[in-house]
Amino acid sequence: MNADAGLRGSYWLETAPPGTPAPPPTGDITVDVAVIGGGMAGLSTAWELVREGREVAVLEAGRLAAGVTGRTTAKLSALHTLVYDRLRRTRGAEGARLYARSQTEAIRHAAEIVAELGVDCDWEEAAAFTYAEDADGVAELRAEAEAAREAGLAASFVTDTELPFPVAGAVKVVRQAQFHPRKYLLALADDLRRRGGTVYEDTRVVALTEGEPCVLTTDAGVKVRANDVVVATHYPVFDRALLFTRLSPRRELVVAGTVDASRAPRDMYITPERNTRSVRSAPYGDDDGVRLLIVTGEHFTPGTADVDKRFARLAEWAGDRFRGLTLTHRWATQDNDSTDSVPLVGPLHPGSGHTYVATGFGGWGLSGGIMAGRLITDLMAGREVAWAGLYDPRRLGSVVREGVSFLKHQTQVARHFVGDRLPPLSGPAPEDLAPGDGAVMRVGGHRCAVHRDESGRLQAVSANCTHLGCVVAFNRAEQAWECPCHGSRFAPDGSILQGPAVRPLERRDL
Repeated sequence: MNADAGLRGSYWLETAPPGTPAPPPTGDITVDVAVIGGGMAGLSTAWELVREGREVAVLEAGRLAAGVTGRTTAKLSALHTLVYDRLRRTRGAEGARLYARSQTEAIRHAAEIVAELGVDCDWEEAAAFTYAEDADGVAELRAEAEAAREAGLAASFVTDTELPFPVAGAVKVVRQAQFHPRKYLLALADDLRRRGGTVYEDTRVVALTEGEPCVLTTDAGVKVRANDVVVATHYPVFDRALLFTRLSPRRELVVAGTVDASRAPRDMYITPERNTRSVRSAPYGDDDGVRLLIVTGEHFTPGTADVDKRFARLAEWAGDRFRGLTLTHRWATQDNDSTDSVPLVGPLHPGSGHTYVATGFGGWGLSGGIMAGRLITDLMAGREVAWAGLYDPRRLGSVVREGVSFLKHQTQVARHFVGDRLPPLSGPAPEDLAPGDGAVMRVGGHRCAVHRDESGRLQAVSANCTHLGCVVAFNRAEQAWECPCHGSRFAPDGSILQGPAVRPLERRDL
């Protein structure tokens, strides 16, 4: 984050040190299953497979649980804002029921794992609420409560909450959970190793050749041969089924700080109003007198917003609603929404017999990632799963069911593909940049992404994302180049911060 903010980054990363690094492989390896990605979906899948006796290697481009999972708000809930009334209309009552059952079983499974492994991860049972302050939202909430109840959740419509401000109404679902996601996943990784699994960090996979076996190639040129491959990289780095046409990335901001424990909500809350506001609290160290309030919102497409202003707006909202709040942390996370509101979990493409994918969790990747791990493990074992068809990436009819969402996303992407390639009529020059600023400009006839660091040094990289060529934009608050088409993110020097890109931005001479 921007040092000017005076706040620390992700609380989860700060309070769960990663321990000893797991170095990349030094030579070619052969395993039964290779899992690409060390977040919730990847580690959950690897752990389930190892428990079934499979020889598994996890290949993580950075550090375990330090990407999206390390920056979540850490709710384990089957109440996903307003999803059930939508599913009832687009997937029918049975589709909504299967969604609720699969997500609920994931939460219960996580609780069993915590108990079995004795994981100290601040596990707390809590109720989940989707609320509205405006009376205009009550009808929608009543419909959601009815749909969630029909789907099998213990859901009800209520008007009273523990929030320190009035609400017009809320959907309440009991027996959900909140926890420290990184402590949970690092414990899972330790148990995976004890069971014979292998973890490789700082290992970016850049190529996949499907076959028997499949062959992965890392950025260091190492070959990993595996009978089966799972792509759990949040946004798929390999997209043989053109899933990028059905996924739209969004970033979301988080501010957190200490508040007197008597004023901290013990349940979990979210509203779609005001560009989303999500609220919960967590234990804060060993001090029982305070809790950490975590407030999330202000979502936007990467590369399209003044992020500092959005952080300020979110912090102001949190301070106004929760008196006595002292902000200590701020960070951002990134999610991918599918066009039909259902994650894509299963075979990577129609012709794949040995490659699987888990993506499109729409901001609910903790319960979704646990569900995905169990589903993919069952599919590899040839077991039937009631909700496999619901999540199948090969499913037909998504465009028909959610045509507006699909067309809106494709229109936005097309605008960048075409509009960003038109030469600008005017623009800044390198000498115009203040320390900490970045801008896309023409330099020597080339479109470059130019950044001036705090010491005044200029550096330039190609402005075209290495994924599919969209032009990046600068996020000053996080000091990153971001692709508005598919969400790839790069450091000022062009190195990859987040996929789906697997190659850095090329350096340019000024």
